[in-house]
Amino acid sequence: MKFLGKWLPLLGFRSSSDYWLRRYRLGGDSGAGSGGVSADHKAQVLNRFVTDQQVRDVVEFGCGDGRQLQLAQYPAYVGFDISADAVARCRQLFANDATKQFFVIGEREPEPADLALSLDVLFHLVEDATYFAYLDQLFAAARRFVAIYSTVGPEAGKTLRHVRHRAVAQDIAARFPDFERMLDYEASLPAPIETRPGGARFVLYARR
Repeated sequence: MKFLGKWLPLLGFRSSSDYWLRRYRLGGDSGAGSGGVSADHKAQVLNRFVTDQQVRDVVEFGCGDGRQLQLAQYPAYVGFDISADAVARCRQLFANDATKQFFVIGEREPEPADLALSLDVLFHLVEDATYFAYLDQLFAAARRFVAIYSTVGPEAGKTLRHVRHRAVAQDIAARFPDFERMLDYEASLPAPIETRPGGARFVLYARR
């Protein structure tokens, strides 16, 4: 079922949002990056960041199926996703955790949080308008910090129907001058899982 949920939505691919709506509806999950070594790495970085920066609350855009979140240590969390099926899974998975809430995008207006979070989302936004609208929403929701895990350059790898690699850091620098990249903090992090040029890694921003 997971195999069908991953590949069937690529048939007749229409848009980024349609792909993920169909993927979750068919029983697919958030992908390999939400489990295993990659998930452990992201949790290690984010849990440390939340502690170091005394982050009080987190908002995530693209919460997916919630597997990555099971490793998180956040005081309070709100997750948004375009897929009602993904949100339903998260609500069931964390039904007994009062510190976490989940909503379909458009169901409620996001409230600003100390940390706005994006994990493995940007390279799946293949349309320019969708990509820039997502960035606008992400940075608007950050009171203090933005944490992004993504490929960071167009040289990262092959472009597929549902994957497009972009110059993320350059786009953010041009679009959000009120935020500064935390290069010193990034340098102190464990080595990225992917070491090729433009490979997936954390880019972290603080409001000036």
